[in-house]
Amino acid sequence: MGFISSISGALEIVAQNPHRWPTYLHSARRYLLGTFPFSVVYLDDPGGVKIVAVAHHKRRPGYW
Repeated sequence: MGFISSISGALEIVAQNPHRWPTYLHSARRYLLGTFPFSVVYLDDPGGVKIVAVAHHKRRPGYW
């Protein structure tokens, strides 16, 4: 599976069940991509999920 496909799949999973993953930083939550060293960082707002960042694991946490 390619990077774009992994991100697309992650977005679908997060949209279906945003409360499944724990709070990370600044009230955001994160979904870890299994194949790539990236996380999808998002906010669970009443109006829907808002993507904050696609963050690389080697970067300083919260750089986004």
